[in-house]
Amino acid sequence: MTSSGTLTPTTQEGTDWIARAHRDHVLTSWSKQSGPDPITVVDAAGCWFVDSNGNRYLDFLSQLVNLNLGHQHPRLVEAIAEQARKSCFIGPTFANEARSRLALELDALTPGNLTSSFFTTGGAAANEAAIAIARAVTGRHKVVARYRSYHGASAGAMTLTGDSRRWGLEPLTTPGVVRMLDPYVPGGGNPDDPRYSAAHLEEVLQYENPGSVAAVIMETVTGTNGPIVPPPGYLKSIREVCDRHGILLICDEVMVGFGRLGTWFGIEQFGVVPDILTTAKGINSGYVPLGATIVGAHIRDALRDIALPAGLTYAGHPLACGSAVASIEIMKSEGVVENAAIQGARLQRGLEELARRHPSVGGIRGLGLMWGIDLVATDGSPLIPFKGTPEQSTPGVAVVKAAKDRGLWIGRQDSVIRLAPPLIITAEEIDLALSILDEALVHADDAVGVVR
Repeated sequence: MTSSGTLTPTTQEGTDWIARAHRDHVLTSWSKQSGPDPITVVDAAGCWFVDSNGNRYLDFLSQLVNLNLGHQHPRLVEAIAEQARKSCFIGPTFANEARSRLALELDALTPGNLTSSFFTTGGAAANEAAIAIARAVTGRHKVVARYRSYHGASAGAMTLTGDSRRWGLEPLTTPGVVRMLDPYVPGGGNPDDPRYSAAHLEEVLQYENPGSVAAVIMETVTGTNGPIVPPPGYLKSIREVCDRHGILLICDEVMVGFGRLGTWFGIEQFGVVPDILTTAKGINSGYVPLGATIVGAHIRDALRDIALPAGLTYAGHPLACGSAVASIEIMKSEGVVENAAIQGARLQRGLEELARRHPSVGGIRGLGLMWGIDLVATDGSPLIPFKGTPEQSTPGVAVVKAAKDRGLWIGRQDSVIRLAPPLIITAEEIDLALSILDEALVHADDAVGVVR
């Protein structure tokens, strides 16, 4: 270290300094800063990454469910370099080839009349912009969001978020957000429960005055707090309620857009077109920060007479837009979305078999290449309660650790084991992951008292 505290890596031996510097000088998201040294990643390619100890991991989370094209896709890396040689930055009020090309691509790819895009630096900013636009266009201020949701960590997006991560930031500063329940009950529930239909939304609106509600925002398929796949007809009924009251429907596809569910956009599988669709992550596999708020033609036309109530220095950053154009071209030419559907079906079949083999698995949920494994107790209730203590979470921690010790990188949210590999995953890699999961789930079986 120099006297100013900056690193001089040439004086360090090996890579140990990287983890120490991270621990002491980098603030890590959603974590206590007193934790152990992080894993140092020294190499990555395709669906795999390697740590400083030489351990290889099959990345079954796509990092933050954004590396749809996997690590270091050579065509995408080269496209970023090529764009850098053309233009690294130009302000958002200027026309730029990369920005215009991406806008045209999104107009062509998105369903229905979704046609014009405001480009952001990520999903949180895209959702913030969506709310600002909805309020400006409708002249209303309230927004209905769901409890099992995550829309981003900025102030407005976190106010929309129902995820418990908002607790530490309360009181939040964005007024007018109202919550509704999700079409999901842990451990199962009565299918006649109003939350499984738009009847629940209709009731909430009556209490809130529907004439004051600008928008309803929901993840098409709930990501971090799921997966929760909406029951048949649910999204159509939500659309009908919104139309009846002049409320805009915003679908957050930050996580599930760009092939994650086996179609370009998740909403395609439910026969609904939102007024606004937000996306990020898979739009360019996260190689350069980028998000988009895509609006229907009717909203674009309304904004011809209303100033867009959103702006960012890096809106439509050429490097980000250029990488997204290249990413879309790669996905088309390499059949990535089709592969997601094929391998997603293979993964589903394998998970169904694991559910039959392991008493601790109460069921699986998901679509395409985003799945959750529900760990349950003998009475069918969640094995780990919502926001369980470290002691209560032991079985889930043990499953994740066993998988990682065997080279499979997975995640967990309470009683749900989360799986979301890159969309370029192969059949062989799916089968390898399933075999490791088969071994790891024994730890959950032990926790529910299975005799072996």
